[in-house]
Amino acid sequence: MAGKNERQRRQAREKYRRQQELRRARQQQLRQRWLAGIGAALAVALIVSLLLVFLPGGGHKKAAASPSKSPSASPTATATAVAEPAHHCDYTSATPAAKKESLPPATPDFAASYQATINTNLGKISFNLLNSKATCTVNSFVHLAQAGYFDNTQCHRVVNSNIYVLQCGDAYATADTKLSCSTTSKIGTGGPGYDFASENLTGAKYPAGTVAMANSGTANSNGSQFFIVYKDSTSVLNQSGPAYTPFATVSSGLGIVQNVAKDGYSCQYPSAGGGVPKKKVIIDSVTVKKT
Repeated sequence: MAGKNERQRRQAREKYRRQQELRRARQQQLRQRWLAGIGAALAVALIVSLLLVFLPGGGHKKAAASPSKSPSASPTATATAVAEPAHHCDYTSATPAAKKESLPPATPDFAASYQATINTNLGKISFNLLNSKATCTVNSFVHLAQAGYFDNTQCHRVVNSNIYVLQCGDAYATADTKLSCSTTSKIGTGGPGYDFASENLTGAKYPAGTVAMANSGTANSNGSQFFIVYKDSTSVLNQSGPAYTPFATVSSGLGIVQNVAKDGYSCQYPSAGGGVPKKKVIIDSVTVKKT
């Protein structure tokens, strides 16, 4: 009897030992899985952090494309809505300037009506300026036109895919400059030495005949560059919300722009889209009529 009891006790001890070993093995497996999960989560968090820092829209400011003040297919600029017509305008000094101009008056003539005519080597293009909707933008455009800022410059960019625009207003693109699409060229980056905020964005559309400001991707980076929409571009430019201040509509001469676009471009900008118009567009002068 004693031998049988001893054998049962040994069997019980052996069974207990095996159970303990199995339990320790399971605990070790669970610990390894837990550590692996923590490691994977940390790795994902690190990757997400790096993406937030280095991708556009992250912690670091996105480098501007060349040309920098350019309408794109994915606008991101936003601005705080202000009551229009504005009775006061803020213009901030900015560098570098393609051709430095004095700041426009801070008090605009918000009750006036303006018509502008761009006199080009291809004919006249006339605008009705939207002074009651984009007062500070119109105030700046009139100021630059009256100062002769646009005289003897070229429209340096035409885009015929996704958005359909002719872009002008860069004083680096003088009438006698041979335009190129080189990444080292300053063409497309010029301004008047000041910036101002976007306007008239709520519900903005960009049908053919719209004249709007080009910017470098932020709501406060408007300067002298503008673009003329020669074919409806509403759906594309509104993809992420309107980002470019509409400040005028073409009353005559849109066919000139459409013919320039039809000829295409001689070289393509590597990052901004579009390129140098094959048909040279020289702005001889801009005249403004106030009523």
